[in-house]
Amino acid sequence: MPQRALRKRAWMRLAKTRSRRLFLQFGLPWGGALLVGLVAVLYARWSNDAYELFLGWIAGRPWLAFLITPAFTVLAVFLTRRWFSGSEGSGIPQVIAALHAPPDETLMHRLFGLRVIAGKLVVSLLGFLGGMTIGREGPTVHIGAAIMAETRRFYPHRNPRLERQLLLAGAAAGLSAAFNTPLAGIIFAIEELARDFESRTNGTMITAVVFSGLTSLALAGNYLYFGQLNVPQNFHLAFVLPVVLTAIACGLLGAAFNWALLRWEIWMPRPLQAWRANKPLLYALVIGLAIAALGVGTGGQTWGSGYDQARHLLDGAAPLSEGYAITKWAAMVVSYMAGIPGGLFSPSLSIGAGLAQWIHAAFAWAPMPALIALCMTGYLAAVTQSPLTAFVIVMEMTNGTGMVIPMMATALLASRIANLFTPPLYEALAEKNYFPKLPTPPTPPTPPAPPHP
Repeated sequence: MPQRALRKRAWMRLAKTRSRRLFLQFGLPWGGALLVGLVAVLYARWSNDAYELFLGWIAGRPWLAFLITPAFTVLAVFLTRRWFSGSEGSGIPQVIAALHAPPDETLMHRLFGLRVIAGKLVVSLLGFLGGMTIGREGPTVHIGAAIMAETRRFYPHRNPRLERQLLLAGAAAGLSAAFNTPLAGIIFAIEELARDFESRTNGTMITAVVFSGLTSLALAGNYLYFGQLNVPQNFHLAFVLPVVLTAIACGLLGAAFNWALLRWEIWMPRPLQAWRANKPLLYALVIGLAIAALGVGTGGQTWGSGYDQARHLLDGAAPLSEGYAITKWAAMVVSYMAGIPGGLFSPSLSIGAGLAQWIHAAFAWAPMPALIALCMTGYLAAVTQSPLTAFVIVMEMTNGTGMVIPMMATALLASRIANLFTPPLYEALAEKNYFPKLPTPPTPPTPPAPPHP
């Protein structure tokens, strides 16, 4: 073979090798991140449309909720248990389990993949159609992690470190695109999911956040999730009192929520527990009726994620009922007990906004928007016990740079108070539901009683 032909073949082989290396190093993660951003934007639109459709169905006929909500709850529970196991809940515990559980070859297949992505999307949208108190942000984190994890199939050499990087990148990109909060996405991946220093240097994660954020900006625009927060430029020393009271109230109510979700075997009636295990559709019917009753009893305030209620309260457009924080809290607990895909972020922020009305009743001189920002931060920090993530999310959602110090203090105090009573929710749910169960050590036999003299 001529020397020229050999050189040409060697050059083509080198070009092919370099192209493949560039594709694996840049093209694949960038493409995955763009896809995460696209799905996040579409999912946000679909969930809003589904909830608006539910509101249209019951407009002027709230009694229809007693038919619609139980029907969609039963359908959602059936689909989750029959075909989409692993997609239940917010999805963040599944990501934590994949990152921190003992080695399990079946874990990635059970908790991620195209089946779980489809279940997360379809079944959670059914939940929105039924007016259930769920959010879309946690599911977006799960979907983002699952999409990025699927790209591992294109790499010739897979290993646990690669899977970890892809999961963290997808989760961070999902949260960033869901809230339009890129910094919070990175903080969330480090503080809540990874819990280590190594992730600070995870270039794949930073790249995924950037590209998913660019996709979100291109399709949805540069928006503030809750709008502009208007607060005074300076706070006097007396503002310490609302901060402390907010932290205490949010910490205690957040701990109560965590306890309700983690220890449902204690408070749930025995017949309902039996139906949950043996008659899931009857159990789902009861859950749906309870959600409908809460919605009708509160004039519709507890249905949906609570975004509209929190946004209107922050804008000063529509006050909420004094008991909104408690009724929304109850609706959120009941909805989560259904065991269908659905997140906690938006409802938690909405509960925090409702708590601000209580704090304002005690400190009428304090600006209401500032109290809402504090309570949203404090309650989310109490539930997740990730204070940095909580205050960065609220700060980016509201452009609340003037509230950084008060929000940081509230988040840290509320998180510490909640931790006195319950563990971090997502981590505890991951260990309870997805970590392999250790075998119970056998009970040693009781020695025979000595003979009577």
